[in-house]
Amino acid sequence: MELTLGFSPCPNDTFIFDALIHGKIDTEGLTFKVFFDDVETLNQKALRSELAITKLSFHAFAYVAEQYALLDAGSALGFGVGPLLICKKENAKQIESKLQAENCELKIGIPGKYTTANFLLGAAYPQLTNKQEMVFSEIEDALLSEEIDLGLIIHENRFTYQAKGLHKVVDLGAYWEEFSGCAIPLGGIVVNRKLPLDVQQKVNRLVKKSVEFAFANPKSGIDFIREHAQAMEEEVMYKHIELYVNKYSVDLGIEGRKAIDTLFEVATKNEVIPSIGKSLYVNS
Repeated sequence: MELTLGFSPCPNDTFIFDALIHGKIDTEGLTFKVFFDDVETLNQKALRSELAITKLSFHAFAYVAEQYALLDAGSALGFGVGPLLICKKENAKQIESKLQAENCELKIGIPGKYTTANFLLGAAYPQLTNKQEMVFSEIEDALLSEEIDLGLIIHENRFTYQAKGLHKVVDLGAYWEEFSGCAIPLGGIVVNRKLPLDVQQKVNRLVKKSVEFAFANPKSGIDFIREHAQAMEEEVMYKHIELYVNKYSVDLGIEGRKAIDTLFEVATKNEVIPSIGKSLYVNS
C-alpha cells in the first residue's frame, strides 16, 4: 500500500523520516510518496485533507482533528524551543516601547496563520493584529529591509538572527513554559482517520521505529539531511536536530500528551480554536 506523506525539508523532519522512506527499517508492506513543503503549506494541505500522513503545526491540527489523528511518534515538543519575536537591533528600544501600547500598530511578519508560533503570539500579545504572513526563511531579510517592524521566527533562524544584527524581544516558548509548566508543543505527525485503524496503528509504529533508528545511527541520514538543508552548515543542522528531536519525538508519553492537551484547553477556552469532539490521538 502506498501512502502520501508530507513533511518539511528542515533537519529535524529529514532526520526523523530518513529511515522510513529509504527502507532502513521494515515498513511492513507500506511505501510512501513524499511531499516536501514548509510547515504552513503542509498546514494548508491538511485543511484540504490532501495527504494520508503529514507534519503540521498543533495550531492547524485543531482545525483538522475531525479528519486526522495524532501519532504518538514524530512530534516536536520541548523546553527552550519556542518561537522568538525579534526586531532590528537599532530599533529595539523604540519597538519595545510601542509593544506595550494597547492599540499597537507595529507590523509583524509571521510564518503562517495556523502555526503554533502565531497562536502563542496571540496569547501573549493580543494587541498585535497587523500581521503579514511570510515564508519563515524570509522574515529576517524583511526585518533588515524594514518591510516589517517585528518578526516571529522559528526553526534554524533561532541560530542565525543575531549574526544578522537582529535583536530578541521576547522568547514566546519561555512565556508558555512559565504559564503552563509544560513543554511547548510545536508540530506533530497526523494520519488520516479514513485509513483503516490497523494502518493508522502501523504508521504510528513505523514512525517510532524510524526515529529510534535515527537516534541509534545519527550519521546514517547525513547526506539526505544535508541535501534538503541547502546552505545550512552542518553544525547548525545538528543544533536544529538536537533542539527539536527528543524523547517526545519517540513517544509523547504522559508528559507530552499533557502538554498538548493543555495547549488545546487554553486555546479552546480563549476561543482561539474551535472545540473538538474527538480524541486527538490514534487509538491504540
